[in-house]
Amino acid sequence: MRVVVVGAGEVGSSIAESLSVTHEVVVVDIDSERADALAYDMDVLSLAGDGTDLDVLEEAGIEEADIIIASTDDDETNIVTCGTAKAVGEAFTIARVKRPQYLRTWQRSEYAFGIDFMICTDLLTANAIVGIIGLPTAQDVDMFSGGTVQMTEFKVPPNSPVAGRTVAEADEFEQLTFAAIIRDDDILIPNGQTRIESEDEIVVIGHPESARAFGAAIAPSQNGPNDVVIVGGSEIGYQVAQLLEEREFNPRLIERDEERARWLAERLPKTLVLGSDATDQDFLERERIGDADVLVATLENDQQNLLATLLAKRLGTERAVAVVDTGDFADLFEAVGVDVAVSPREVTAEEIIRFTRSRRMENISMIEGDRAEVIEVEVAPDSELAGRPIREVVTRLPNVVFGAITRDGVFITPRGDTVIEVGDHVVMFAETDSVDEVTNVI
Repeated sequence: MRVVVVGAGEVGSSIAESLSVTHEVVVVDIDSERADALAYDMDVLSLAGDGTDLDVLEEAGIEEADIIIASTDDDETNIVTCGTAKAVGEAFTIARVKRPQYLRTWQRSEYAFGIDFMICTDLLTANAIVGIIGLPTAQDVDMFSGGTVQMTEFKVPPNSPVAGRTVAEADEFEQLTFAAIIRDDDILIPNGQTRIESEDEIVVIGHPESARAFGAAIAPSQNGPNDVVIVGGSEIGYQVAQLLEEREFNPRLIERDEERARWLAERLPKTLVLGSDATDQDFLERERIGDADVLVATLENDQQNLLATLLAKRLGTERAVAVVDTGDFADLFEAVGVDVAVSPREVTAEEIIRFTRSRRMENISMIEGDRAEVIEVEVAPDSELAGRPIREVVTRLPNVVFGAITRDGVFITPRGDTVIEVGDHVVMFAETDSVDEVTNVI
């Protein structure tokens, strides 16, 4: 498959690197040095030029392309790029935008702007944040099989009662599968005797209720949040508040700009909007921000978000989540005390990569960037899985963990003697290098 990626920033680079493993990738960027550097670092073709320029797209081979991904930092450039590509070719067009209003317009009119699929960075980020803060210690959450199956990545705190126990001892949940343990830079496929250590990140697949119960077992002192404070009335902050209101929360939102604060108060009836500077310690103490269960920092830059979250943690806030615009800073934020750092660029890149692959599958979730995946497939009549028990299948796929099966909407916990049937939706964990082999078998 030939893929043209317009924009060689963090999002475009991540997409190009992932897709170049199995596809022919051409990267277009207006900055010639950045385009050349990308071609030097990975197996892609590069072209310096404006993605909205028809001549540039034709030089990139748009007429022969299967997919074009417009991923610059400018919404209008991405929209025009897709429209231009549609004028001369039949490539499937994907546009990245930040502002939800473009997404709403696109959703109301099929193929608006000449775009086949649109991804809104701010809304994706807000959804990721709300999914994470709903479960104590969760680092990532994703749903499969129409919400019947949940993948959750939990981090084991130092004083967790689960730390020091084997997987067999910790596995007290009938509808849950321990799919992987991420320890330092290693991804481990656990067995019953694998011992869980503090600071491990555990990937589980199962019924949402079992995932919540395991989260409570990891950190029994941390209940689901009641008091959520959002710092910053940016578009992401606004979207987080809206999503929380839909889930019957009454968050507090701090916004420094008076006009923006009034605008937010008019549109968020269940949210208490406070007009102040979220880095003012006296204000934070006066409003008892330290008593909050979760603080979400969605300010204008990384430095402000880091300061706000560290101030809140110092005052006693139980959990802090920060938006980090620079992807390389995410690990740094978590190292200095932020509980979870969410990168809009990484979230967007993962969603685009996931979509390009999920055209072959029902759903995909990326783990550890692009090192492993949780995939959902529907078993076809000619699948090698059909009619066989899982204990036979795993001999062919030794590095794959069968996490859950849904059959006619009913959840099934996979065991060795579980026979896979045609039409089953199977959710599996696999390292990325094994995914092609999995899809060939399926």
